[in-house]
Amino acid sequence: MAVTEAAWPSARSGEYLRRIERLRRRATAERRWSTFSMWIGVGIVVLVPAISALGPLLGFGHPNAPNFSAILVPPSLAHPFGTDALGRDVLSRVLAATPLDYEVGGITTLVAGVIGVMLGGIAGYFGGALDAVIMRIVDVLIAFPFMIFVMAFVAVFGPGLTGIYVGLTAFGWAFFARVTRAEMLVVRERQYIAAARTAGLSSSRILRVHALPNVLRPNFVVAMATMVWNILTLAALSYLGLGVQPPTPEWGSIVAGGQTIMFSAWWVSTLPGLIIVLVGVGFSLIGDSVADRFGYDFRITV
Repeated sequence: MAVTEAAWPSARSGEYLRRIERLRRRATAERRWSTFSMWIGVGIVVLVPAISALGPLLGFGHPNAPNFSAILVPPSLAHPFGTDALGRDVLSRVLAATPLDYEVGGITTLVAGVIGVMLGGIAGYFGGALDAVIMRIVDVLIAFPFMIFVMAFVAVFGPGLTGIYVGLTAFGWAFFARVTRAEMLVVRERQYIAAARTAGLSSSRILRVHALPNVLRPNFVVAMATMVWNILTLAALSYLGLGVQPPTPEWGSIVAGGQTIMFSAWWVSTLPGLIIVLVGVGFSLIGDSVADRFGYDFRITV
């Protein structure tokens, strides 16, 4: 049946309302999924260190204590992750390594974030030659191969955590600076910044009190990505023998300890590797959910 000219406006209005309703339902579903995935991520990144803190109470034994009567025992109730070539409980070692990996990832991310936000904010707010110098340094750092950059610091300081701390911090601030500068170029044109200048406030006070707090949200997303990469980098360097040195348990070194017996004792490397992936997915879910809520179009990949 054809729609008459008189009925057309009401028909068009009905279609418009149906489209609005579909968009509303879709937006509601996306918000619910974003919230659900965020809480899954929070649960993962909190549950792993929580279990680690309870490790001594679970009765898995000391992470470095060998047991030559239980060498390469497959996963069981007594040893959920099995044992390694020295009879050490793999789950106990994974739990003991968790605080170290979180500490390195958290400290390097925090320090790099503070430096990057400050320098990116200064570059974006003042502009000019200072902006050009800071951003050219950022371009050089981002263009440099990440792992080689960190390994250079490890070569200077020697195997261990010192070179890793310095290398991850020296490289990681560049991403925070680039995001902060882009946000600051918008924030500095806002009316409240103009009002603060009119009121006679100093540039440093405007930058600290009024501008920088408004560029922190996108940096939280960057922090989640940086946390993941820093933990993975520590694991990779320890796997190569350049990070945490034995017998200190660390996720990467635990995985490396089972590479030569992968086909006969798959659990020594596989199960700790799954924990690394699980933690990375947890931080990625948090970052993606925050990006969805704030409307940013970049995502985290592990």
